Amino acid sequence: MNKNVSKIYIASDHRGVGLKLYLIEMLAADGYQVVNLGTDDPNTPVDFPDVAANVANAMENDKKSRGILICGTGAGIMIAANRYRHIRASRCERPEQARDDRFHDDINVLALAADDIDIEMAFVVAQTFLESPFDDCERRVRRIQKMS
Repeated sequence: MNKNVSKIYIASDHRGVGLKLYLIEMLAADGYQVVNLGTDDPNTPVDFPDVAANVANAMENDKKSRGILICGTGAGIMIAANRYRHIRASRCERPEQARDDRFHDDINVLALAADDIDIEMAFVVAQTFLESPFDDCERRVRRIQKMS
């Protein structure tokens, strides 16, 4: 467990409920404080931009937090999350992607595709995202400042 992560804010649209509930259980068992920001009903459609807004708003004043967002493709929710200046979201389907995206780009939100990723692999990707460091060398910090 990465003790530098204060909380994990997690949310999904209706297509990602099952994966989200699994990740909440597994990450909590790892010792993380996980905050479920919805939805919990797979039968009621929810718009992924609203889900992304819930996580972005929760993270705004909690710089040590991380977010996990889940929709069917992972792409829509990632795009919606990246509309917020303080969010750097990336869709990852392999642990190496999560590690590299943290190291190079200091992503603070992981986007997952519920329709495309095995739940055990999603957990490994989430663990890697949470445990991987950012390489805060001057050039990487400069690039992130330009995006923010």
